[in-house]
Amino acid sequence: MSTVAVEGKTWGGGNQPLKASYGKMMMWFFIVSDALTFSGFLAAYGFSRFKFIDSWPIADEVFTHFPFLHGVDAPMYYVAFMTFVLIMSSVTMVLAVDAGHHLNKAKVTFYMFLTIIGGIIFVGSQAWEWNTFINGDYGAVQTKGGNILQFGKYIEKDGEQVFKRVAVRDFAVNAHGERVRHERKNGLWFVSEGTLPTYSMDEVIHGLQANKDIQVRTQIINEEGEKTVLSREESINQIMKNGKVYVEGANLKVNEYGSPLFADFFFFITGFHGFHVFSGIVINIIIFFNVVLGTYEKRKSYEMVEKVGLYWHFVDLVWVFVFTFFYLV
Repeated sequence: MSTVAVEGKTWGGGNQPLKASYGKMMMWFFIVSDALTFSGFLAAYGFSRFKFIDSWPIADEVFTHFPFLHGVDAPMYYVAFMTFVLIMSSVTMVLAVDAGHHLNKAKVTFYMFLTIIGGIIFVGSQAWEWNTFINGDYGAVQTKGGNILQFGKYIEKDGEQVFKRVAVRDFAVNAHGERVRHERKNGLWFVSEGTLPTYSMDEVIHGLQANKDIQVRTQIINEEGEKTVLSREESINQIMKNGKVYVEGANLKVNEYGSPLFADFFFFITGFHGFHVFSGIVINIIIFFNVVLGTYEKRKSYEMVEKVGLYWHFVDLVWVFVFTFFYLV
């Protein structure tokens, strides 16, 4: 006699592979493909980060602002708050999906509303962070070689000498009065000058010479993991010989915090993620109104809430990696 073993199949064909509906499978396909896209972006950032590891901006010195607390040094506090809000919105989405499994319309409505509010707070916070990053705070000088020179002075803190950044506006002097921007109408045809920087190099140099406690800090990181601070004499020589233009804030060309590549990646990757969050908010709002109108109650199924929940969890998970790469590493 022979014993015949019957093997059960995970999926024997039909419309529901792995017991998942067509819509849910397509959402998983989208998530996998989008995860590969984000992986490529973050990998490119990682390679650039470690290629310029000795001159990359220090996150604790870049993201130090907090709304309504001007001048307060709060490194990473607001970013941590944003991350907490987004993770909590993922928790409320889980609760909405669970309520949907129990066909509890009231709870689905409530938790979907909280999820939408969390997403709006996150996107609004990201917009505020972008605005702060673009406008800058201290200002710096870009050298002829493209490097960034910052300014500061040593102060005593807890019995130790600590280097504290100083804004250029606090020491720059008006050396030559009002400057005029070159325009086509009063000069060479087809040639115009971009927006003038807030301060000219002469104003920065005169201010540096007049304030004997101000020193220059380069973007190069020393063995202690801190930016290299030049002596008073070296500071003046560096600014006078290599200083090219005063820069303020960050954009796709210059970055007062250090390497322009950091700003390029920051705007692109966080902007791409922010677009995903905004899209998720729009989809959540549509699903929310469908829930309120009783669409899924009539179908006796809240699977649409579960599908949009998968997308929302993916967006939250991506932010964990973005947060780690940009703010922690």
